[in-house]
Amino acid sequence: MNVIAMFAAYLFIVNLLGFICMGIDKRRAIKKHWRIPEATLFIIALIGGSIGSIIGMRFFHHKTRHWYFVYGMPAILVLQIAAFVLLIQLPIDFYII
Repeated sequence: MNVIAMFAAYLFIVNLLGFICMGIDKRRAIKKHWRIPEATLFIIALIGGSIGSIIGMRFFHHKTRHWYFVYGMPAILVLQIAAFVLLIQLPIDFYII
């Protein structure tokens, strides 16, 4: 398995995790049970699950009234995209070192 396939698999899994966590937290909120900490939801987004977390927010209508989620999750996604673009633009010599 090459590096690109492994990276794609990682992104798929972490985004699926972000989506599922939003659904679980929404269900627990409705039933007034113990909740997933907001910091955990943000950490999942930070490690690459921002797209899944954003889709989960919209799909489950969860955390959409909290400004730090409404603006924070897309901000994390924009920063991740910018970091990825900068990373792929680095010269090949950079990776050899």
